[in-house]
Amino acid sequence: MSKKIENLTPRQIVEELDKYIIGQSDAKKNVAIALRNRWRRMNADEDIRGEIVPNNILMIGSTGVGKTEIARRLAKIADAPFTKVEASKFTEVGYVGRDVESMVRDLVEHSVNLVKTAKKEEVKIKAAVTVEELILDILIPPMSKKSQVGIPEGVATSKDEELNEKTRESFRGKLKRGELDERKIEINVQNASSSPIGVMGGPIDDVSMMNIQEMIGGMMPKKNKKRKLPISEARKILLEEESAKLIDMDEVKEEAIWKAENLGMIFIDEIDKIAAGGGKSGPDVSREGVQRDMLPIVEGSTVNTKHGSINTDHILFIAAGAFHVSKPSDLIPELQGRFPIRVELESLTEENFYQILKKPKNALTKQYVAMLKAEGVDLEFNDEALKELAKIAFEANGEVENIGARRLQTVMSHLLNEILFDVPDKILPGSKLLIDKEKVTERLSGLVKNKDLSQYIL
Repeated sequence: MSKKIENLTPRQIVEELDKYIIGQSDAKKNVAIALRNRWRRMNADEDIRGEIVPNNILMIGSTGVGKTEIARRLAKIADAPFTKVEASKFTEVGYVGRDVESMVRDLVEHSVNLVKTAKKEEVKIKAAVTVEELILDILIPPMSKKSQVGIPEGVATSKDEELNEKTRESFRGKLKRGELDERKIEINVQNASSSPIGVMGGPIDDVSMMNIQEMIGGMMPKKNKKRKLPISEARKILLEEESAKLIDMDEVKEEAIWKAENLGMIFIDEIDKIAAGGGKSGPDVSREGVQRDMLPIVEGSTVNTKHGSINTDHILFIAAGAFHVSKPSDLIPELQGRFPIRVELESLTEENFYQILKKPKNALTKQYVAMLKAEGVDLEFNDEALKELAKIAFEANGEVENIGARRLQTVMSHLLNEILFDVPDKILPGSKLLIDKEKVTERLSGLVKNKDLSQYIL
């Protein structure tokens, strides 16, 4: 679980990012300041709080250098609503920037899910007690409910009631210990009617359509479906239903809107694809149209969503692009002005590749070790092997096409595919495998020499 934003200084935020991302200290520093500034704004005097706007960031760098990962990890550290959008999707045929507001609606949706998950965690214990009672009622109905299962009221004696209660307590203990997890029970599962809803008449905007669907969906009768499931699965479904009943959705929506407005981050990738490359005809016109549609959202405006209206004044926008063909100055001046912080990300070196394989918590080497551990096989990489892998990946990027750190997935896959195929048939559980420099050279020597990496380029 990430630490709370108020406890993290910019230096500590960079340290958190260092656990997952190698290099790019300038980019990390700028996003750390931007994140801390949000806390500073919310703790500033009320009369000026509304005037402090976020410094949006434009990241410039080729693919695979860590642009998206920096933004994604930043959102996790802050426990903030985050959405990623490809700017190029707004220029697709028939789309032409028509609905750039969808990025804000996606952010709100993510915020609602974040808040809902947190609220469910708060009521989890209370809901678990209710679920336990529901399962016990199915297994051993209490005497008060015996009449429902064929025993006439008034027939049961106090001895019967005592025996019933003892049996229930015995089963309660077994439930807690998980002894009954495989036993099947029949439960009622609520299924909302999911019939498609058509609208007659002229064109209708997305928000209105969502509201109509929600309204009609609410009027439709909920269908109860009987399902026979193991107690372990039934418990999850019932826990979800009972938690939902204990949550006030109006409160969730209110908190989610506040969180999206004040802590939300929108990452706009491939922004260079909507920069006009010099001419003012053909596709460049639609690209500029997308920029103009995007401008009011980045400047600050009110967007209607199915959960309520949201103001985008204090949402942090991080844009990124390779800018190989176009350059940042090709963006319209108004949009350029809305991304005052510009960070150029460095191309990855051979040493960076070595560190990426060795240091991060989610390093590829650690992922493969964990996957094979699940099969009972111990996999180990020595230092020389990691250096050789870094060297081959770096050379491959220079020879074919520079796809940054993603090239490491190519070489690791080529190196380990045979082992992954042989486990557990030929390589049995309990085996120990050491990957050294010789094995790396043997498996990957032809990779750069052949220059035929078309099947591996991502």
